[in-house]
Amino acid sequence: MLSVKEVAPLKLIRATAQYLKENELVKPPPWAPFVKTGVSKDRPPTESDWWYVRCAAILRKIYLKGPIGVSRLRKMYGGRHRVGHGHPRFEPGSGSIIRKALQQLESAGLLVKNKKGRMISARGKKLLEEISYSLVKRQDN
Repeated sequence: MLSVKEVAPLKLIRATAQYLKENELVKPPPWAPFVKTGVSKDRPPTESDWWYVRCAAILRKIYLKGPIGVSRLRKMYGGRHRVGHGHPRFEPGSGSIIRKALQQLESAGLLVKNKKGRMISARGKKLLEEISYSLVKRQDN
C-alpha cells in the first residue's frame, strides 16, 4: 500500500478531516468555538471545522511518530509567546484540546493506548493509507 509520507501533508490532512466530519467519527465539544489553541495564540481559530483538521493532523502525526503522548504533542502544536517588552519564549499548545481529540480518535477505533502513549490502530493505518492512495490516484488523472 502507499505510504502516507508520499502525499502532501496538507492535502492528506484536509481529506482526512473531511472524512472524519462526513462519517461523524469525531465531534467538536461544545466549548470548541470559544477556546484558543494555546497560550501563544491571540484568538480562537477562525475556521468552522478546525476541530476536524486538528484531529486529522494528530492522527497523521501519530502515524508518523507514534507511540506518542500528550506532552510531546503539546510541544508540536505550541508556538512563540510574546510577552510585552520581554523576549518571546516558547509555550506548548493546549493539552485539553489534544487530550479530547485523542480520546475521540481512540473511541472511534483509530488509535490504541500504549504504555508510551497512543499509537495508530490497524483501522487508522488503513484509513490513512486509503485516503493517501485516493489522493495520488486523483492526482494522476
